[in-house]
Amino acid sequence: MKSVESVRTEKDSLGPMEVPADAYYGASTARAIGNFPISKERFPRAFIRALGLIKAAAAEVNAELGLLDRRRADAIIAAAGEVAAGALDAHFPLDIYQTGSGTSTNMNANEVIANRADELLGAARGSKIVHPNDHVNLCQSSNDVIPTAIHLAALLVIAEDLRPALVELEAELRAKARAWWGIIKTGRTHLMDATPVRLGQEVGGYADQVAGTLRRLAYAEQELGEVALGGTAVGSGINAHPEFAARVCAKLSERTGVKVWETPAHFQAQACLDAVTFTSGVLRTYATSLHKIANDIRWMGSGPRAGLAELLLPAVQPGSSIMPGKVNPVIAESVIQACAQVIGNDVVVALGNEGGNFELNTMMPVMAHNLLNAISLLAAVSRNFARQCVRGLEATSRGPESVERGLMLATALAPAIGYDAAAEIAKEAAKTGQSIREVALARGVLSAERLAELLDPESMTAPGVRGIPGGGL
Repeated sequence: MKSVESVRTEKDSLGPMEVPADAYYGASTARAIGNFPISKERFPRAFIRALGLIKAAAAEVNAELGLLDRRRADAIIAAAGEVAAGALDAHFPLDIYQTGSGTSTNMNANEVIANRADELLGAARGSKIVHPNDHVNLCQSSNDVIPTAIHLAALLVIAEDLRPALVELEAELRAKARAWWGIIKTGRTHLMDATPVRLGQEVGGYADQVAGTLRRLAYAEQELGEVALGGTAVGSGINAHPEFAARVCAKLSERTGVKVWETPAHFQAQACLDAVTFTSGVLRTYATSLHKIANDIRWMGSGPRAGLAELLLPAVQPGSSIMPGKVNPVIAESVIQACAQVIGNDVVVALGNEGGNFELNTMMPVMAHNLLNAISLLAAVSRNFARQCVRGLEATSRGPESVERGLMLATALAPAIGYDAAAEIAKEAAKTGQSIREVALARGVLSAERLAELLDPESMTAPGVRGIPGGGL
């Protein structure tokens, strides 16, 4: 039983409600705490920051439009700034699994900002000199604020965390590709020996996958830049000044460095979160690419004696509690696990975008949670992969040493002697353990000089048809 001194009473449209005396939130948030004791999952810092930024810009615009007196506006701006900066995070206790529009968290923000603004004006918390609905939420609805906050939060985390991490990973991969350009090894398709490749070509391909993600992220950022603010309850803009959203977006763009603008299609912006779903798909695509890169590196580092052992991975920690001296590819394994989680997040986002009827999506909180988690997770794991694994990779001599024994060197003979004859040489080499060169010399199909020209591994790593004796049809 709480003592009288430890609580205060606030009211909302349903009546009085006891609230912890030291809490900045009010009655609506207190009700939601009791209504949703579902999990320990909370909105991430990025989302609360975005809410604070939106509320501060909204108060400033409302003052400029003559809808809010300057004294209240300044108090709201200051309080919302504290929310954006993280000073009041302890007062955002609500579960992700709540009302599907995110109304509970929008009201949580409104109440925290209103009560803090009351204090800044010299009044007690709960006095409602600054009202959470009438003043902090002026020209807004949860239904347009929450999707706008999702977009803004995602844009900020992409710009500040994910994009720099991808740039760093691409740079590390490019550096290895350049350093290893002269190393020629056996390529593999279907996990089986194929024609020679440069190790630098392989790793350059990984860098190109990351570069492709950066390109696709730009499309996602364009999609996210169009926000729902201004649509209010159903998309019609009722109770919002016609200039409100455009002005708020201009201030947010100027202050954050990411570009947002009012959507021209408000009904779609609140009825579905297609841009969020598209962005999640870009993240899923990168997760599959990153999984492939990490797994390839793990395979090439397998061994050191019974595996491929073409790469030496950094030894960052002991690999076994029972096998002395064992070192495992733990960084690559952490990457693979994170990628699996991101793919799972995308499934939730996709299902979330199906959720809702008519004018409102009602799975916004869980979509926000999974999208922002995926962005942050990929940023962290990409940066760690670049620094803890890729940067310290070393190439061994195992790859080049295996090239001469490769059976698919026979591919280079096919233009000169025909596919069937080259296949016979490859089969005999496989059966006897000889090299392609040794079998071809024994059969006398070509001179030693011609074989040296055709079976030069370096020439096989570039485009071209070599060895056709006289053209053909």
